[in-house]
Amino acid sequence: MSRLSIHPLTAERWPDLEALFGPNGAYSGCWCMFLRLGSKDFESGCRGGGTANRQAFRRIVKGGSEPGLLAYRGEDPVGWVAVAPREEYGRVMRSPIHKPVDDVDGVFSVSCFYVARGERGRGVADALLAATVRFARGKGAKCLEAYPSDTGEGRRPADQVWRGTLAQFERAGYQVIARRKPARPIVRLML
Repeated sequence: MSRLSIHPLTAERWPDLEALFGPNGAYSGCWCMFLRLGSKDFESGCRGGGTANRQAFRRIVKGGSEPGLLAYRGEDPVGWVAVAPREEYGRVMRSPIHKPVDDVDGVFSVSCFYVARGERGRGVADALLAATVRFARGKGAKCLEAYPSDTGEGRRPADQVWRGTLAQFERAGYQVIARRKPARPIVRLML
């Protein structure tokens, strides 16, 4: 088995994200736009396999932004993590559960993961999470923040843990800084 390599999503790597996400954009036409858009715009963008959401996310990438990291095994894209300045995630900023708990500057949010079915349980998400530290530091971030699911001791299907799990983030050194809903903590790692 070949080792993983991890690279920022750039315009040149867009076809690799499309290959990884497939025709429906990872989860039901999401195309990693759920936390970026309001409910009405997101739901509208999900129609038709998520065509509008795909186009919106592609514009972000084609505009020069690097909104996350892709993991590769050999030449094949096998995983994704979204990581960007917190202010880019309008739904996080407005959420009563995830809105900022303080006025710390330079916060980057680790907002979602997607791992190819055959790669799940093989450390891809943990490798991506570890890579966000160097990536965010290189962009000037002062800390990383995330909004994982607290699954307790149980496993959940991938579509329920797209934000990552509390256990995963704690293994990576994150600390819980708020918990406005029992199963939905806010975690942070200072850089």
